[in-house]
Amino acid sequence: MSKLKADVTIIHAGIFTQWDAESAALPKLTKATVHVPAEIDVEFGFIANIKKAKNQKLRYCIYHPSIPDDNGDVRPPFDGEIYVDSNDWKFYLGDTIWAPEYNKVGKWRMTLELKGKVVAEKTFNVHLNDEDSQISAFWKHRGF
Repeated sequence: MSKLKADVTIIHAGIFTQWDAESAALPKLTKATVHVPAEIDVEFGFIANIKKAKNQKLRYCIYHPSIPDDNGDVRPPFDGEIYVDSNDWKFYLGDTIWAPEYNKVGKWRMTLELKGKVVAEKTFNVHLNDEDSQISAFWKHRGF
């Protein structure tokens, strides 16, 4: 095993073009920001450049702001593991907003870990465009 210490840098963070999980191409950054509008299909996250970590296990995790599932239970964080593909590798970690938008509002924390240590993280503030929209969406969801 290599004694080199992995070098991880977030190179882009914000709003991106739609990501295609079946494609090798990473999404393109459209706006560098941590403030994300809660609008359907808005794609956001970060691209990290990972060096000197080939074949190491990378753990990724997205902590959602208490979003309920179809049964009303809070969704667990979305996480998984993948092996680093090369010694100079770019990895996209992101998510998208889906209906209803009002319950996606809050802090979304995204992390990458190598050997049990967080090596990259970014927190995004997902918000409705204005307070009136938030109140309107809340009451609309309840049938008013």
